Amino acid sequence: MKIFKFGGASVKDAEGVKNVASIIKNEGAKDTLVVISAMGKITNAFEEVVEAYYNKSDELPGKLSFIEEYHKNIMNSLFDKEDAVYRDVDILFGELGWFLARNSSQRYNYVYDQIICFGELLSTRIVSGYLSKIGTENTWFDVRNYIKTDSNYRDAKVDWELTEAIITKKVDASKINITQGFIAANDTENTTTLGREGSDYTAGIFAYCLNAESVTIWKDVEGVLNADPRVFSDTTLLEQISYEEAIEMAFYGASVIHPKTLQPLQKKEIPLLVRSFLNPKETGTKVSKGSTLVPHIPCFIVKKNQILISISALDFSFMVENNISYIFQQLHDYQLKVNLIQNSAISFSVCIDDKFNKFDEFYNELKAQFKIEVQKEVDLYTVRHFNDKAIAVIEEKGASLLTQINKETSQIVVKPN
Repeated sequence: MKIFKFGGASVKDAEGVKNVASIIKNEGAKDTLVVISAMGKITNAFEEVVEAYYNKSDELPGKLSFIEEYHKNIMNSLFDKEDAVYRDVDILFGELGWFLARNSSQRYNYVYDQIICFGELLSTRIVSGYLSKIGTENTWFDVRNYIKTDSNYRDAKVDWELTEAIITKKVDASKINITQGFIAANDTENTTTLGREGSDYTAGIFAYCLNAESVTIWKDVEGVLNADPRVFSDTTLLEQISYEEAIEMAFYGASVIHPKTLQPLQKKEIPLLVRSFLNPKETGTKVSKGSTLVPHIPCFIVKKNQILISISALDFSFMVENNISYIFQQLHDYQLKVNLIQNSAISFSVCIDDKFNKFDEFYNELKAQFKIEVQKEVDLYTVRHFNDKAIAVIEEKGASLLTQINKETSQIVVKPN
């Protein structure tokens, strides 16, 4: 069996749905399970609904109307008014309205998951309905009846034993199956979500449980490139990446594939393909066991708007375990993500993300005990499989503030030109 995953960009409008249907028909006419995300930016729109509902905002009806009109406009370009998909979609909006009217829980993460799931349920109903309309027989199912998790809303952990038992028993692998990414359910049948890159992870879960032949993630790019084309003018398609290399690249911030998606695939050596839904005839990138990287060239990863801090003791004493452990505890407490560490006898430097805007609180906590030097708005470049030419490319981006090199990886903090 093959597993396909299509993200929101692939089904953002009626033409996108037609294109996805064409790919499924041509590449996965049978023995295929298709995981689909919410359409376009609809997850963002549902997040606005969550905020408006939770904060009892007068804007809630308008935000709900936008979502309904968005989907109905796509449907009007794909279906006749009497088609059954209109009834299916109306039922979903009715279920959403029922929850909004009846819910009494004040737990934000719980409320978030019960609302956000409708994006995937709507998109899959529409794609499944369109496939049926053009004569491509398929089976739609609610993934919440298949993937079971704990009750850690918004970042649920999969109950692998139960999930595998259900999937192997209930999925008919001989057919085209259409289901949702990102969402699941706990033992009380409440909706949960799988966290970051949840739809890719869903594809990985089904692949593992069904011993799939492969997983294909369809994107709006030709595959995995060795650099972000928005930052680097000269990029190369990576034809092959090993599981380990993909995890390393993701760790440093590359938007390759999240490690949690790769882990179940790696266990059973199921290859993952990254292909373009805009150019489906191209082979794209293969992530699998084998060669680390083909072609074996430098790969560039950039994190912008970082903060570089250098911390030293006020009395010029050594920066040793007790100082460093205290600093790390504060970094953790203030939710500052560390992307680079460098330690010398009397100073400790870190390059961090201030995603939650808590750096000033962190600084105020430490300034009475340490001397702290701060450089804001710096960029962190990581180069896997670097060479002299690759380093020269980074040095052209601005003044180098800090460099760290190991066998395979070079990291350079740059003050942009």
